[in-house]
Amino acid sequence: MKDLLARFLGRSKPDADASGETSQHAWPGSLSDWTWTGILFLFLTTTLVQGFEIPTGSMEGTLLVGDRLLVNKQAYAKSDALSRVILPYREPERGDIIVFRFPLDLNQAYVKRVIGVPGDRIRLENRKLILNGQPVDEPYVSKRLAGSEPYRDNFPKYAEMSSTPLAQRGLLMHELYVRNGELVVPEGHYFAMGDNRDNSLDSRYWGLVPRENIMGKPLLVYWSYGTPYTDDYPEIASSKTVRWARMFRTIPSFPTGWQRGQGNE
Repeated sequence: MKDLLARFLGRSKPDADASGETSQHAWPGSLSDWTWTGILFLFLTTTLVQGFEIPTGSMEGTLLVGDRLLVNKQAYAKSDALSRVILPYREPERGDIIVFRFPLDLNQAYVKRVIGVPGDRIRLENRKLILNGQPVDEPYVSKRLAGSEPYRDNFPKYAEMSSTPLAQRGLLMHELYVRNGELVVPEGHYFAMGDNRDNSLDSRYWGLVPRENIMGKPLLVYWSYGTPYTDDYPEIASSKTVRWARMFRTIPSFPTGWQRGQGNE
């Protein structure tokens, strides 16, 4: 065991020379040791986890601008029967926070919360989420702006009155999947919104998230630097600081109370 540890640290097993004394390779070890260390690091950072920084306030109340996250890239990554035992995955569920490639620009990564999975019926009534005919308690939602906005607060009604223009994908979503005043989420797609519900550019405006765009699930905040957060929206401090209290904070899902497969009413 000591020999194995020594090799991992870049030291070979002590050898006796002609004088009877022992010699060791000097730190940091051989090139091959560092090569394998680099390969392991690249495997972990490109295959298992990835860093991600929150760039906007659409998830405020849960994730803040300047939060740095570790994202589990294997959470939703399909695998074969063998690797599934080692790296289990599942499909995204309601309440999950996901990182995904933005459908309008695949070079950008967005973070939102899954509100609807395939088969769900969704609408908003005066900011209240109605899922499959039932109102949903959403304690994670931050409503920080005064006043009302017809489309934002009553999706999918009043699309023509939206103060934020809908992207072509958003208009197509209305045309294909809105039935009887509700959005019916199609197979292979997810409906996602920000927790800062009043100030979030999300599926209401640019459409559904394709399953293949989903990159992973945030695990924790490993670093946070920015303005101190306050619920009093007009009094956010202008100076930035390290938010020590957010370090290593985990990012759990929030089940809506509906299980996958429970039918539409």
